[in-house]
Amino acid sequence: MFEFKIIRDPEGKINHVETSLTGNDLLNTAKLNKGCAFTLEEREAFHLNGLLPTHVETLDQQVARMHMQFHELHTNLGKNIYLNVLHDYNETLFYKLVSQHLVEMLPIIYTPTVGEAVQQFSLEHRKPKGLYISYQDRNRIDKILNNRVPPEVDLTVVTDGEAVLGIGDQGIGGINISVAKLMVYTLCGGINPHRFIPIQLDVGTNNQHLLNDPMYLGWRHERITGQEYDDFIDAFVQTLTKTFPDIFLHWEDVGRDNARNILTRYRDKICTFNGDMQGTGVVALSCVLSGAHASGIPLRDHRMVIFGAGTAGVGIADQISSTLQRCGLNEKEALARFWLLDKNGLLTSQSSLLPFQTPYARNVSDLHGWQLINPDHVNLYDVVKNVKPTILIGCSTVAGAFNEDIIRMMAAEVERPIIMPLSNPTSLAEANPEDLLKWTQGKAIIATGSPFPAVNYENRWYRIAQSNNAFAFPGIGLGAIAAKAKHVSDNMLWAATKALSACSPVAQDKMAPLLPKLSEIKMASFQVALAVAEQARMEGLTQIPDSVDMKDAIRKTAWEPAYYPYRKG
Repeated sequence: MFEFKIIRDPEGKINHVETSLTGNDLLNTAKLNKGCAFTLEEREAFHLNGLLPTHVETLDQQVARMHMQFHELHTNLGKNIYLNVLHDYNETLFYKLVSQHLVEMLPIIYTPTVGEAVQQFSLEHRKPKGLYISYQDRNRIDKILNNRVPPEVDLTVVTDGEAVLGIGDQGIGGINISVAKLMVYTLCGGINPHRFIPIQLDVGTNNQHLLNDPMYLGWRHERITGQEYDDFIDAFVQTLTKTFPDIFLHWEDVGRDNARNILTRYRDKICTFNGDMQGTGVVALSCVLSGAHASGIPLRDHRMVIFGAGTAGVGIADQISSTLQRCGLNEKEALARFWLLDKNGLLTSQSSLLPFQTPYARNVSDLHGWQLINPDHVNLYDVVKNVKPTILIGCSTVAGAFNEDIIRMMAAEVERPIIMPLSNPTSLAEANPEDLLKWTQGKAIIATGSPFPAVNYENRWYRIAQSNNAFAFPGIGLGAIAAKAKHVSDNMLWAATKALSACSPVAQDKMAPLLPKLSEIKMASFQVALAVAEQARMEGLTQIPDSVDMKDAIRKTAWEPAYYPYRKG
């Protein structure tokens, strides 16, 4: 358990920190360690004399040193490991360093580099973080939760590691995703890192490489499924919410067969959220709204092709479909704007469909008159040729799927095509933005899932918007936590989408990127949080007095990395 107490003044600002820890116990506690920034008085009081070099540093001086060390490493995975070791040693310094160099370091601690870290989890395992709850421990979940470090928890990111980014089943390595997501919550939304916890549900793995790897640290068993899985999830959720009634439960990288079932089962009962479906959907929809504005075509008149009909692809379609219905279309009219494809081609009424894909299946009669290469497999080329889409979205993890023929064919029919290759990591992106601009003569409106450098096309620089769900989930979580929301409604997600879209540079320049710069993400997160919290209040979903100003509630909830005076407690 934490062995410190934060003392605040009457206005709620932190005055000092009290702790009973001394000596190496204090230096080995990452949430309290200040390294050489401990003052001479603190060194005397906490028995640190002789345990540190003589010079007393400031936090900014420490940041400068760590940044120099960071640049001595030559691989992204090495840099990721370095930053995580720093996080294990001194959390305040870690968050200060990364926040000052967010554009440079966010892709290192988060996507795309975190994918490599997940794959190397068992080999690179260092200091344990968070909680690991195995299916074998299903009858003692309460005892495991009691072994947590923070006594009070506002937020958890939970994964079972089945569908990590574009690299699939990574078993217990998924914990690195939960850790990285929570880092982003703090860096981009100001969530207090002293009040959250990452959780890995270890339900086995179907990755034969991991099962056969003598270094693998997880449960060596094929994944449990069906009723066993559902009962385990229910036992976990019931125990978690009994322990923390107001917790914000974020699900991440759960397999598509389970993700929607979990969200449907619990979304109206507890404050829960799925990053892959809802977070990705909010940012993608924001890009679509901004792209529609830039294109000059009203959203209701767009034709949308989504390549990749899994959790993320259908989640994006759901968000856009809901918005079309807000624009006045009925459900049938809204669904008619979509053509979704998976690895077997276009979803039709004759396809083998999962329940959440069914609304988007096209009737075979819709294909009457189409010119098809192979009538038994309607592929992406066929769909683009016959539908003439105005919006093309990729969630397939099929690298290069948006090839020159397809993009030139699309651009020939649309003045400013909206093209969004969203698959992660970078190596699995459906297209490279440089090619998209060349093939469309600079007319494409682009958002990508992975970070790409700016592109110079015909002597003009184009900053490429990254449709990174870091623009959504930190603000949504911050707003829900500040308002003590009972659950996350569709209207709260719509409020988040509108708030993020309002931050788009496209509002001032139709040739500008679809999203703000990463350096502006905390500003965007605050606007998203405020919109979410106020919408929750409008729907009667908050658990704070109506007299509380939401802006103040959000500011008091937010956390900034800083050192404070220590006193013996």
